Formats: sequence, structure tokens, C-alpha cells
Amino acid sequence: MPRKLSNALTPLTVKNAKPGRHADGGGLHLLVKESGARSWVYRFMLNGKSRDVGLGPAAGADAVTLADARDKAAALRLKVKAGIDPIEERDREAAQALAAAQAAKIAGITFKAAAEAYIAANEDGWRNLKHRQQWTNTLATYVYPVIGDLPVAEVDTAHVLAILEPIWKTKAETASRIRGRIETVLDSAKARGQRSGENPARWRGHIALILPPRTKLARGHHKAMPYDAVPAFMERLRTREAMAALALEFTILTAARTGEVIGADWSEVDLENAVWIVPGERMKAGRPHRVPLSPRAVEILKTVQPLGSRWLFPSDRGGKLSGMAMSMLLRRMKVDVTVHGFRSAFRDWSAESTGYAHEVCEMALAHVIGNKAEAAYRRGDLFEKRRKLMDEWARFCATPKPEGATVTPIREAMA
Repeated sequence: MPRKLSNALTPLTVKNAKPGRHADGGGLHLLVKESGARSWVYRFMLNGKSRDVGLGPAAGADAVTLADARDKAAALRLKVKAGIDPIEERDREAAQALAAAQAAKIAGITFKAAAEAYIAANEDGWRNLKHRQQWTNTLATYVYPVIGDLPVAEVDTAHVLAILEPIWKTKAETASRIRGRIETVLDSAKARGQRSGENPARWRGHIALILPPRTKLARGHHKAMPYDAVPAFMERLRTREAMAALALEFTILTAARTGEVIGADWSEVDLENAVWIVPGERMKAGRPHRVPLSPRAVEILKTVQPLGSRWLFPSDRGGKLSGMAMSMLLRRMKVDVTVHGFRSAFRDWSAESTGYAHEVCEMALAHVIGNKAEAAYRRGDLFEKRRKLMDEWARFCATPKPEGATVTPIREAMA
């Protein structure tokens, strides 16, 4: 029976040992590679399996001395004797240390930091500056004072309610948007591994069971002028010499949105072919929109073209016209409608006083086709039909009805 080794190595043999494995006894080995690198290895047998666990280098600045290597091996022998696998224990401790480090890192990520990260990652895909500003401003005003410095992992329902309840009834639209933005930030944080569990800002099945449905605001219905009153209004409008008056008339004639008109520049216009092409990034639907220009719309553009501005309708200071300019003009004219409401007037007129198909009128307003099957098959934009429609609208707008006359929709007259 071979004699068991015990303290077979010396510091000198450790230094001068040739490549190979050199036993010290008790499972401790010196491993020397062909390159000369030296390290300590403890070999143990557990559950019928032989395994090696490293104890550190045996040479160099961080070398483990022979005496320290024996102490480490002795400690591991006690664990093996107790049925503990040193390798599994090491891996478990490493995983726990990593989890603790990650938890500490996550604990340092506040809701504000998570929100700013989300905004930075997504703002390039948002259509306009106003949308980015609304995100930043509403969070800064209503959310950050409550949970801005709170770890995003700790935001719960009570925090969300502390933000929403004070404004849920008095500022319903704002509160609803804030709830949605909190939900989005928390979903983003969860996707990044910064929090877990259900989203405490989720509406369906959660917040909806706590707060009453938000008040339906009148916001969705812009005050509109009856279409038969538009010609008389246009006659009044043409007596105004302000740039806002020309912009408003152009807006009405094209049935465009305010932002599309005030943001328009000359690179989008082909006067020779009477076409205005609004690029997709400025459209609500996110895709380019060709607008046929009636003779009067072309005339308006030729009136402002000599000003030499980049914008179709410049301000007095040379930049583009303010978004409120047309609304303020309506106030000065004591007309209680919105600029956007003229799109409703156009839609009512086209439906009740013309024979154009529904999709032609909808495309004139750059509305997205709701029926997916219809949208898939309709590849064109019905441009020539829309040109005829817009020419008829311009003629209608330029022809005030005689006093005492009544308006009879074409469809009723043909009935």
C-alpha cells in the first residue's frame, strides 16, 4: 500500500519544478505548464467524481505561497468531508455577488433617469418638436416631483395614484396622457431589466378599477362653421391684408391642417403643375401627401412668392408664421370657430353637396383608410379626382349665396 504524501513540496521545489503536476499531499498539487506558468490546484473526490479547483498562481506578483496553499487546501478538505462541493459553492457565491452588484446598480436608476433614457432613445421617431416637449414638460411638472428620484424598480400603484388623483377630474386629458407615459417608461425599464412584475400604471384591469373613466372632453369636436356660411366668410377674409389672412384662405382652400401650412416651404411646391407635396415627416399619417392646388390657391402663392422667404407664409420677422396667427385672426374677426373646423366644413360640403365618392373626400383630407382590405388594394391617391373636387370647393368658396337664398344639397335635389 503506497505511503500517503504529506507536505512533500518545499518553496525551493515549487520554484524549480519542471512542467507537470507535482503532489504535495492531501489533494494539493502544483501545476507547472510548458510556458513556466505555475498554479495551485486542489483535487477532491465527491460523490464518486474527481474534480479540480484552482487556488491561485504559485509564481508572480500575486503568488499564493506554499503555506497559504496548504491552508486553503485544508479548508476545502473540511468542506468536502461535510459533503460540500467547493466548485458549486464558488459558483453560487459568484452568482450571488453578481446579483447583488446588479441590484445595487438598478437601485441607482431613478424613474427620472429611466424616463430620460426612453425619451432619448425614441424622440427621433416622434413627428414634431411639440410632442417631445409635451413628454418632457408633463413629466417634469407632474411626475418627477413625486417619483423622479425614486428607484424605477420601486414605483408602485400608490405612487402612480399620488400623481394622478389630484388632477384626474380637473385635468382629465393631461392626466390620461401622463398615465400612459408613466406606463410606457415602466414598460421600457422592465424590458431593460431595471424592474420586474406588473406595470402599476396599466389602465385595463388595474387603474381602471380604481379611478373612474376620464371625462370625455369636447376636444375631439373642433368648432366648425356651417359650410354654407363659408363663402361669405371667405369674402370677408379677402378684405384682410395680413399674412395670416392669406395663410388661412390657403388652408381652407386646401383643407389642410394648420401645421402643414405654416411649416410649408417652397421646395414642396410645383406652381407650374399646381401641386403641393407635403413630406411624410410633416403629415399626421406619416406619409407624403399630394395636394392639388386650385387656381385661387396658386394665385395666393404667387402673391407671397416675391417676398423671397423660405416659407410660403413667413412672419414679419422672416421666420415661419406662428401656429396661433390664424386662430388670433379668427378672434379679431369675431368668428367663433377653429381653423381645424374648416376641414369639417369641407367634409360636410363634399358629402352633402357633391357626388364624389367617400374615399375621394377622405383622401382630400389625408385621412388614413380605416378598412385594411380596401387600403391594401387602393395603391393610388385618386389625384385627378381630388383636383376636380378641390377646384369645385374653391369655386364654392368664392361664390357667396344671395341673401335669403337657401342651400339645397345636390343629393337632396336629385332625390
